[in-house]
Amino acid sequence: MNRFSLNRRDLLATAATAAAGLAIPWAHAQSSSVGDGRPVTLVVTYPPGGGADIMARIIAPRMAEALGQPVVVENRPGASGQIAAGYVARAKPDGTTLLVDASSFAVNPSLYATLPYDSNKAFTPLAVLATFPNVMVCAPSFAAQNVQDVIAQAKAKPGELAFASSGNGSAQHLAGELFEERAGVRLTHIPYRGGAPALNDVMGGQVPLFFANVASALGHIQSGKLRALAVTNTQRARSLPQVPTMAEAGVAHYQVLEWNPVLAPAGVAASVQERLVAALRHALDGQDVRQRIHGLGGDVPADTSPKAAAAFIAQQQTFWGKIIRERNITAG
Repeated sequence: MNRFSLNRRDLLATAATAAAGLAIPWAHAQSSSVGDGRPVTLVVTYPPGGGADIMARIIAPRMAEALGQPVVVENRPGASGQIAAGYVARAKPDGTTLLVDASSFAVNPSLYATLPYDSNKAFTPLAVLATFPNVMVCAPSFAAQNVQDVIAQAKAKPGELAFASSGNGSAQHLAGELFEERAGVRLTHIPYRGGAPALNDVMGGQVPLFFANVASALGHIQSGKLRALAVTNTQRARSLPQVPTMAEAGVAHYQVLEWNPVLAPAGVAASVQERLVAALRHALDGQDVRQRIHGLGGDVPADTSPKAAAAFIAQQQTFWGKIIRERNITAG
């Protein structure tokens, strides 16, 4: 669920940085290694260029530096993250196979009747790398100038105002459903097969609204192809300081974040977990890593510990499970 794009130059720069990170001499390694020094694989739930993929490639070189061994990225997309998650759940818990997922990890248990793994028992959370707000956007020609205009229009003609999403159960879909509930309006959901075609139709005026990831929409907002109405976090986005939060726009108790957890298979030894957590902290403490995340419109959590990650995932599962049940949201 957490998909956003970079331009080609940024993608090439990220890939080059990751490759450079793999070549760091092992002389800087600590005395012990994970999996006898074999490469650590970050298994990503979405295709190259997506949010989880970009985050994995940002942290890979820094993790390699801390561990003193190669860290590679492997994409196993499909089924809203279930293919990659199932693969990691079955992997040997020696620390060499890790999952880099998106916020769909906390949504899938409620969205699907069955999963090929137990989300609460098959994994050991290591960290949440970053959080990213969504932003309600529209075409510049759209009549509504702010969120209150959207609400007034939706109440005047219930069900006629539409919002696009990258698919049923996606972060954009859930953001729209939560907006309906919190604002007391009824919209029409139009799912697309991916965020890019949805975004294109909103820019073209075919669909009025979209709850885009800040990173994917930022360039279009800055160029004037999209107009930002509100961000879905409780504080303003550092990349869009002029755009109000939903609360400031008059919609209380509203927050939708896309985020990227790193998880190991259940049963990983405590000593291995400690090494992996230390490597992740080394990565996230890097000024270059933080600058990249901030440039994408995201923030690194204040607490990146496994305990904080587990608590955050549990909170997200509970929150979205309630919304999915009450709104009768399905994956189909």
